[in-house]
Amino acid sequence: MSLQTVSDLLKKHRLVESMVQNQPLPRRKLVISLVQKQHMAELCTLLARLSAVEVGQILSSLALDDALLVWGQIEAARQDDVLWEISDTLREQLVGDREPHCGMGQMSAFELVDGRLSKVAITCRHDLYDVNPIWIDLLAPSKAQRLLIGQHYGLDLPDPYELTDLEASARFYVEQNEIHIHSDFLLDREGKSRSVPVAFVMSGDILFSVRSEELPVFRLQRLRARTQPGFVTDSKDMLLDLYGAEAEYSADALENIYTELEAVSKKVLSQNVSDEDAERILADIAEEEDLNGRIRRNMLDTQRAVSFLIRRKLLSPTQLEDAQQILRDIESLNSHTAFLFDKINFLMDATVGFININQNKVIKIFSVASVAMLPPTLIASVYGMNFEHIPELQWMLGYPFALALMAFSILLPYLYFRRKGWLR
Repeated sequence: MSLQTVSDLLKKHRLVESMVQNQPLPRRKLVISLVQKQHMAELCTLLARLSAVEVGQILSSLALDDALLVWGQIEAARQDDVLWEISDTLREQLVGDREPHCGMGQMSAFELVDGRLSKVAITCRHDLYDVNPIWIDLLAPSKAQRLLIGQHYGLDLPDPYELTDLEASARFYVEQNEIHIHSDFLLDREGKSRSVPVAFVMSGDILFSVRSEELPVFRLQRLRARTQPGFVTDSKDMLLDLYGAEAEYSADALENIYTELEAVSKKVLSQNVSDEDAERILADIAEEEDLNGRIRRNMLDTQRAVSFLIRRKLLSPTQLEDAQQILRDIESLNSHTAFLFDKINFLMDATVGFININQNKVIKIFSVASVAMLPPTLIASVYGMNFEHIPELQWMLGYPFALALMAFSILLPYLYFRRKGWLR
């Protein structure tokens, strides 16, 4: 429908232009200019409502002259997005050698040089011609960047912001000699932990990783591979080392949980825990419980990913041994998380118990006060109901006597409760 509308506008533009050109009008140039502005304004309005994909399809369906005319009406801010939706041939015809801008994400290629990992920044298509990478890492890539890498290597890279499918069939699979693995990596920063999904695609001898945020595990592996010769030898080594580093990073996070819980334990087991202290303690415990649960979930996800690589028989004997060691490390971490869950539950119950004790102290005070006030209330009621028949009311010391009797009735229960130790 949009293509037909654009074609009709172009035909109308060409028709009116040819008619005006054949007429000997005194102001022909002015008329042509007004007609062109009217038609181009309609075309601009139509193109502004269409997506980049639809505009690209329209350009691909038009003749070159019409495509050039339509291209001139596309807003400059949208031109790069549209260029990624058309073929290389049409792109060269429209803009020549101009390379469309890729966006704000980072693309890095890593190749082995003398046994070490060497990083090459990718900014345009020409940067890919001179590298022989074993790993290409895309950090917060735009659609244009994913298309650039995908078109060059003949694969389809997923959007890192849409990696939310938890089904095993969608997280680990092989398709057209491509291995697809979607895993969650831990990000524990400034006391706020979360899981960041990462998509791995292994095609040939190259590992492609797509993620939305920078992760400590990736920084650590880049540093190790650059400084230690022979640390990695191929793309599978790189993938296994990333999973191994994830286990190490999770172990460090568990050690931090131990440290935090030790500090919380000292507060909980102190003699006096106020309600304000208990509130802060519960907040700290809840934060550590969330981190511990996230670590356990990520370790389960890593375990499934490594087991998938083993089952598919994709690893060499040395890599298989490394993978089994990663699984053993994960098993040990799972036992630690189970212990931490028990410790967290104990501290939670102890804190709630102290809150109940503080509340019982308050209730005890009101209970003693209410019991102590019963006798004077009874005395006041008796005097109030028999106002005319109590001889003490005619007595000059009658009121002081009643007040003294009421005070004595309060003091007696107080001394009794104090002797029993209920007021401590």
